[in-house]
Amino acid sequence: MKAARIHAYGAIGDIRIDDVPEPVVGLDDVLIRVEAAAANPMDNKLIAGYLKDFFPLAFPHVLGTDLTGTVVATGRMVATVKPGDRVIARTEPAAGGAFAELAAVPARLVVPVSPALPLKSLAGLPTAAASAWQALFEAATVQPGQSVLVHAGAGGVGSFAVQFARRAGAHVTATASAANLDLVGSLGAEAVIDYRSQDFAALLTSVDVVIDTVGGETLQRSLGIIRRGGKLVGLSAPFDTEGAKARGIDAQFLFHQSDAGRLAAVAALVTDGHLQSVIGREFALADTAEALRALSKGGSRGKTLLMP
Repeated sequence: MKAARIHAYGAIGDIRIDDVPEPVVGLDDVLIRVEAAAANPMDNKLIAGYLKDFFPLAFPHVLGTDLTGTVVATGRMVATVKPGDRVIARTEPAAGGAFAELAAVPARLVVPVSPALPLKSLAGLPTAAASAWQALFEAATVQPGQSVLVHAGAGGVGSFAVQFARRAGAHVTATASAANLDLVGSLGAEAVIDYRSQDFAALLTSVDVVIDTVGGETLQRSLGIIRRGGKLVGLSAPFDTEGAKARGIDAQFLFHQSDAGRLAAVAALVTDGHLQSVIGREFALADTAEALRALSKGGSRGKTLLMP
């Protein structure tokens, strides 16, 4: 089969599309024929070696964590899915395997989905939607009536965060580029700020919760608009929380943790028509490097998919 691999830590340009043996299916594994895989910022960090202390890779390493597809075979101990089932999954970051024609994934990370839904529309759920859910409901414990600011509301995580926050009864404001203002409004944001021409820090005050996927200056300036006792959840990179604590703000960096139960809850919302998955660009598996390079530039609309 074909797979996108790296043979050492390095740069996006080091990705190769290799011919490799099909994965070996263990007793508790599910072999999935991949229909679509989603690219995430973490993929670029893994390639560069920024996360090697947390997720050391064994080389050669097949990239990718988020996938959707059809079950081809299962290990003898698997009882949750069967061949022919349509599923979504998130592999462990150090294991990878999603950017390939076939992937073997532990059954505990695999969630069956409705046959009525287009599979590629679900590929962006495992990390992006589940991270948004984790940030809002587990880290920030958002409540009805609270004010929530979502930075990069048209992005992978942001587009889901806007929808979850609005569905929870919060008053949602989001930042986005001018080209995406209408999209973010359609997802449920009551106010959308063009981050290129408007200053969110001058427009907002006493916000209850900020969900930040941008980091850097955007995160630091967000501290000035959060009320004392409010919450800031950053998903871009670890940051110093001491300045936030001095202001009486509960700030934390959230690193997404795979959870099949959370993913199943998110998938159910899509099945019921309560959650929209925004698909931005689609690339062939052969163009994995191009896809990750585009993602690294920022400003992506929705999820970037790879189609084996």
